[in-house]
Amino acid sequence: MKTKIISILSIIFSSLLTAIPVFAECSADVCKGNYPESVKAACGCTSSGSDALPTVITAILNSIIGVAGLVAVIYIIIGGINYMTSAGDTSKVEKAKKTILYAVIGLVICVLAFGIVNWAISTLS
Repeated sequence: MKTKIISILSIIFSSLLTAIPVFAECSADVCKGNYPESVKAACGCTSSGSDALPTVITAILNSIIGVAGLVAVIYIIIGGINYMTSAGDTSKVEKAKKTILYAVIGLVICVLAFGIVNWAISTLS
């Protein structure tokens, strides 16, 4: 059973880690043009002084929330695997259900935090 779980997790992680990044060449037109702030930030364009801090704070908080959401999804998968491999053992089933429940609660909190952070930053700036 453990080898099946390890195999499944290795497939999941290898598919996440082997994504091929795409690099585009940035030109000076990107900084001057009407592009989204995320594109300008990726090209290294500096924002005007009043927009720089909220943009940086939003990017950092969104990254942290994104990682927390990814961890919650991984725990949902682990809970599902534990549920499927419990073989009817009630203690294992309950533990798997609690893992899934807590992971879903964490994922909902991440989604709400993402919305609240972006709303607060846009309102305050």
